[in-house]
Amino acid sequence: MLEIGPRELEWLSLGAAVFGSGGGGDPLLGFHMASQAIARSGPVPLLDLDELADEQLILPICMMGATTVMVEKFGSGSEALRLQEAVETATGAEAAAICCLELGGLNGVVPFAWAARADLPVVDADLMGRAFPELQMTTAALAGVSVSPAAMTDERGNVVTLSTTTAKWAEDLARSVCTAMGAEATICLYPMTVGTAKTATVRNSITRAISAGRVMLEASDDPVGALCEHLDGYALIEGKVVDVDRRTTEGFARGSATIEGVGTCAGRMARLEFQNENTVLIEDGRVLASVPDIITAVDLHTARPVVTELLRYGQLVTVVGLPIDEVWRTHGALAVAGPRAFDYEFDYRPLEQLNAR
Repeated sequence: MLEIGPRELEWLSLGAAVFGSGGGGDPLLGFHMASQAIARSGPVPLLDLDELADEQLILPICMMGATTVMVEKFGSGSEALRLQEAVETATGAEAAAICCLELGGLNGVVPFAWAARADLPVVDADLMGRAFPELQMTTAALAGVSVSPAAMTDERGNVVTLSTTTAKWAEDLARSVCTAMGAEATICLYPMTVGTAKTATVRNSITRAISAGRVMLEASDDPVGALCEHLDGYALIEGKVVDVDRRTTEGFARGSATIEGVGTCAGRMARLEFQNENTVLIEDGRVLASVPDIITAVDLHTARPVVTELLRYGQLVTVVGLPIDEVWRTHGALAVAGPRAFDYEFDYRPLEQLNAR
């Protein structure tokens, strides 16, 4: 068992933003929410799934909606308590732990605030190994775990429960409710036993993010290089953000950023596209990286991640590519979260092939 206190939370907020591929919400907001809750209630235990009984219930929870809205529309802090009550009532079982639904930005950190409020541990796993924009893009769905019963709530105390036939139906219906709630809500879905979670989640992802954040903070000379070395990543382009086209539509933040190369990348120009998360990096018609691999823009000098809603003209960034967990490179997984699932007319090629060293 690892206890998550202020120091670990700082490392996690950085690492989760890296794995979030630009999405999951601003990690600074999640950091402050979790810091407050931990200061009030004490450190939150982070448990390996093997430390719990197989029949115990875990609750995957996240915030959903347009990341641009999350910057201004804050939760009340009690959302997870309402979701816990709704799912426990629907399942007839008592929750033993909270699980991050996605490892990304705000959603990789704020579950520790909810866990502190609920006096529950968090498990060292998540359902994506990164952040994805849609609720059917999970390892739980790939493993055949039922998305229902699901529950969602807003900061006003409204609660909606869902029972759907497929995860895609859950995404479509929940997205409509989320839009009605102001394009931001908190949701619990894929409630599952610990035994099921052992084969339906990406295990040890939280400690992996903590380790990445620690490496970034301790590498004073070359944090970008240290990050890439630690995670077998690739620095795809260094440059200045010269244009951002961003809009909030259908519950997502969609758009692109144009990056003009600087330094050793001078003369190059690349386009970074996103749907909450970064989905593809293209240079002169050539794909440098695409979903499901992780594409993250980080500050050129500090390696601190820049989430999509905070991309601005004039920023100096390095776009880093990280290979995704192998579970997402299967034929079935690529049908759910590969380039064609995002309406790109090309097939997925692994990051390592696109950028052979």
